[in-house]
Amino acid sequence: MATIKEIAELAGVSRGTVDRVLNKRGAVNPKTEAKILEITKALNYKPNRAGIVLAAQKKRFKFGIVMFGIGNPFFDDVVAGFHEKEEELAGYNCTVLFRRISAFGVADQLEAIDSLIAEEINGLAISPQNDPAIARKIDELYEMGIPTVTFNTDIAGSKRIAYVGSNYYQCGQTAAGLMHLMTSGEVNVGIISGNSNILCHTERIAGFKSCLEQYNNLHIVDFFENNDDDFISYEKTMDMLKNHPEINALFFAAGGTYGGCKAVLASDRLVNMKIITFDKIETTVEMMKRDVISATICQQPKIQGLLPMEILFDYLTTGEPPKKEFNYTAVEIRIKENI
Repeated sequence: MATIKEIAELAGVSRGTVDRVLNKRGAVNPKTEAKILEITKALNYKPNRAGIVLAAQKKRFKFGIVMFGIGNPFFDDVVAGFHEKEEELAGYNCTVLFRRISAFGVADQLEAIDSLIAEEINGLAISPQNDPAIARKIDELYEMGIPTVTFNTDIAGSKRIAYVGSNYYQCGQTAAGLMHLMTSGEVNVGIISGNSNILCHTERIAGFKSCLEQYNNLHIVDFFENNDDDFISYEKTMDMLKNHPEINALFFAAGGTYGGCKAVLASDRLVNMKIITFDKIETTVEMMKRDVISATICQQPKIQGLLPMEILFDYLTTGEPPKKEFNYTAVEIRIKENI
C-alpha cells in the first residue's frame, strides 16, 4: 500500500505538501496539486484509518448548519438527525454550530454563513436558497478549504460536494400519479407552494406538471405561494376556493398544509376534494385521520440530518470526495391506513 512519503518522493515535494492536497487545505500550486492527485490515483492510495481517527481527534472539527424552518415542524426531525450524529462524533472532538433562520431571505442566509466562518468552521451543511449569491458563497467556502453539503433542497451551479434529500422532481411526479389514481373524471387542481427561490418547491411542481400530458384529466387552475406559513395558507386557500368553485383537488408542494386544510373545512369543500401533501408532521397526521388529506409523501428527514455530517467528516478526514453526488432519500407514500 502506498504511503504519503512515497507519494511525496514521486512528486518531488514534501510530505506536508501532500498532506495539504489530500486534506484540501489549499496553499499548493495547481500544477503540483494535479500531479500529486494523479500519483495518488495511480497508486490507489487509501489513508490509514487509525491515523484518520487520531488526526480527527487533534483537529477538533467544527460543522456549521444553516437551515430555514422556524415554525415548520418538519425540520425538527432533521435537527434530531444532526444531534444524533453530533453525539456520535463527539468522541472525535467534533462540534456543531446551528443557525436556524425564520425567513426565506438570501441576506439572512449569507449573514448566517458569515457568522459561521467567523467561528472558524471546517465544513458547512445548508438547506440553501436557490440564488446566485448563495452559490458564490459556497464557491468561496470551497476555495477556502471549507466543503459544503446541501440537504433537503439543492442549489444550481455551485461547488457543493454533495446533496442529501429527496428527488423532488420524482416526488412531484409521484404526487401527480397519486392524484390520478385517487380521482375520476375531470380533476381541477389548485397548487399551494412555499417559495419560488427554494429549488425543491419549484421542482416538485415541475415534476407534477410533467405528468399532465399523460394524465390529461388533471388540470391546474390556480397557484399561490405561502412561505410555509399556515396563516397565509389559510387566507389564500380560502380565496382560491372562493374564486374557483370548480377546484376538486389540492396539491401542497411545501409547508402551510394545516392552514390550507383548515380553509377547506371552513369553506365546506371537503366532499369530493382530494388533497396530496408532503411529510408526516403531527398536523398532517391529524388531517389524514380526519379524512381531509388523501395521501402524503415522506422524505426521511432524520437521514437529511445524519448523512450530511457523515459526508463532511469523511471528506475532511480522508480527503476523498463523496461516493455519490446525489444522495436521495426514499420516496415513501403514506395514507390513513399506514400513517
